[in-house]
Amino acid sequence: MLLQEQRELVVEYGKKLVTTGLTDGTFGNLSVFDRESGLMAISPSGMDYFATTPEDVVVADLEGRVVEGTRKPSSELDLHRLFYQRRQDVNGVVHTHSTFATVLSCLRWSIEPVHYLVAYAGRRVPCIPYYPFGSLELAEAAWEGMKEAYNACLLGNHGLLAVGGSLSFAFDAAQQLEFLAKVYYYTRQAGGGVNLTPEELEAVLGKFQSYRQA
Repeated sequence: MLLQEQRELVVEYGKKLVTTGLTDGTFGNLSVFDRESGLMAISPSGMDYFATTPEDVVVADLEGRVVEGTRKPSSELDLHRLFYQRRQDVNGVVHTHSTFATVLSCLRWSIEPVHYLVAYAGRRVPCIPYYPFGSLELAEAAWEGMKEAYNACLLGNHGLLAVGGSLSFAFDAAQQLEFLAKVYYYTRQAGGGVNLTPEELEAVLGKFQSYRQA
């Protein structure tokens, strides 16, 4: 079986999407990219995460062609493959429908640097316009919103996208940015919040890449 280790990771983290409250039901998606083979392991479309096995996880190339697997890949296949194609530092992608990130995406609010956890994404968490789910237009807009400068963005009227050098980092970013979205929502309700200065933010940018244990 191709990419067995990566497929097992997709199964493991798919369950975590639900148990940590980052999505409900079969929504959201995630993938791992293997640079040596040029292939990704991506979650299947519309399957219960707790019923998904490594054999159900789809292996696809960066043109979006299924290389191995009998299931239909996630509808957001383009959203994943574009980042693997265009950023050498990205080997894991997580898309969630977590509550507060989704609320902010529906308000079309970018998340300003009111807390140092914003450094998981970059200097802020940008919010892109709405595009239909599963569309190439959505994937291209997410790329334009993030490019080389950001590891996450809010998808307008939709949810959150997080990327990283590994699936574990992308998942951690999604989890911490959901907390940040909640904090930002409440600070706005309380009258605003005080943004970190560029100097204060500079001191923490990139630190989360080495914060976690290997």
